[in-house]
Amino acid sequence: MLGWFQRLMPREDKFFELFERHAAVVVAGADALRKLLDTNGQGGKKYCEEIFARENEADEITRQVLVAVRRTFITPFDRSDIQTLISTMDDSIDQMNKTAKTITLFEVKNFEPEMQRMGEIIFQAANLTQQAVPLLSSIGTNAGRLHELTAEVIRIEEQADQLNDEGRRNLYRRIRDGGNGGSNAGAMDFIVGAELYSSLEKVVDRFEDVSNEINSIVTDHL
Repeated sequence: MLGWFQRLMPREDKFFELFERHAAVVVAGADALRKLLDTNGQGGKKYCEEIFARENEADEITRQVLVAVRRTFITPFDRSDIQTLISTMDDSIDQMNKTAKTITLFEVKNFEPEMQRMGEIIFQAANLTQQAVPLLSSIGTNAGRLHELTAEVIRIEEQADQLNDEGRRNLYRRIRDGGNGGSNAGAMDFIVGAELYSSLEKVVDRFEDVSNEINSIVTDHL
């Protein structure tokens, strides 16, 4: 009777597969964003469309996780942790999607060097997250490595903060020294550039949120 009942109970191992699929989609989105920032007008539309498609794919995986949480009797760790983890992961690609929309809306063709470097950091953060997620299936064994990976995400998030500050400052100086600092065109260039820097920084912040949630899960299970 017990064996029959256990066979009827929903399996819980689907969560790790879904986490890994989502992380792979996030990496693909981050790669498209990195390439978009390196285009300077060449093929930008293609990369924006890829980011939009990846965001939709990630949303579907997130939906599957949230449905599975409601239907699964036994979960690998606390239900609220599962929901928070997949939601923070999804927030990262949602913010990439918002960044691509900003670029499309304002028809941005040229990107500052600091923006391109932030794109590289976003790609690094996505890869670190992808490395961390499978390790959650055996937290006790992998706790040390998980802490290393999340610490690295936090370290590069600080680099992104510095690039954001440097980029805004250099953008202002470039527009000012270009002789159109007081013109409407110069003001709009700064507003759009500052908005794009802010959006890129928020992408990295979302990866920091993922790292903090992973750290919380690890701490709860030690």
